[in-house]
Amino acid sequence: MNVKKLYEKSEITFAILWIVIYTVVTGTLKSKFGFDSLWPMLFLIVLSAALLLFVKQNGLMEKYGLSCWTKNSKAMLWLIPLWIVSCINLSGGLTLKTPVPGVIYAAVSMVLVGYVEEQLFRGFLFKAMLKDGSVKAAVIVSSVTFALGHLTNLFSGQNLVDTLNQIFFAIGVGLAFTVVYYKGGSLLPCILAHSFIDVCSVFAPDEGSQRLNVIVHVVSLVVCVAYAIYLMKRVETPRINRPEMQKESAPCPEK
Repeated sequence: MNVKKLYEKSEITFAILWIVIYTVVTGTLKSKFGFDSLWPMLFLIVLSAALLLFVKQNGLMEKYGLSCWTKNSKAMLWLIPLWIVSCINLSGGLTLKTPVPGVIYAAVSMVLVGYVEEQLFRGFLFKAMLKDGSVKAAVIVSSVTFALGHLTNLFSGQNLVDTLNQIFFAIGVGLAFTVVYYKGGSLLPCILAHSFIDVCSVFAPDEGSQRLNVIVHVVSLVVCVAYAIYLMKRVETPRINRPEMQKESAPCPEK
């Protein structure tokens, strides 16, 4: 299969293919070995390198917001709501759940998951839909698809309640990340925030008050939705993400 030809033929098909590969393989590895083992980390290293190499070799760094930071940080409130939500996994404290080697494997894996998922869901999928459809549809599909991808955690032994909480949280975070990317033109803040959330989960205690978890998730959802609405209404869309520019190359987002 010629990856470049597939991308040129249909960016949506290209995005979906990579999302399926990622979710199936990571779900299988997590179920069999756990993220605190070597094999998931090695797979994520290879996948991250492959995705980044494809983007770089085909001159897509600017298109996917990997070559510059958002220039309209002031209008976007310096992304403060995003950083607040990123600390959610610290609400129950920190702990070491596995021996040090396992912690290292898991932490590295989570950093890479932040890049891979943002590249797939916010980069490839969202931009493909932005090119071929409406902004609203692109935002919703990117956010919901990202959240539903967490259903694979059921196959690794995670209980239904925790999985539903995770999906509920992921919908809000996915919405915020997608709109931040759309209005900022840079994927880098989303990658950093996503990686931080996931790395903190490595050190978060497994057990905690269910009521507290629900409250924290509801608050995070409200913050994410409110922030997304603010960005959509108050922040100008950068040139690189405007509909008329989707079939052309464009520089990093201007002020």
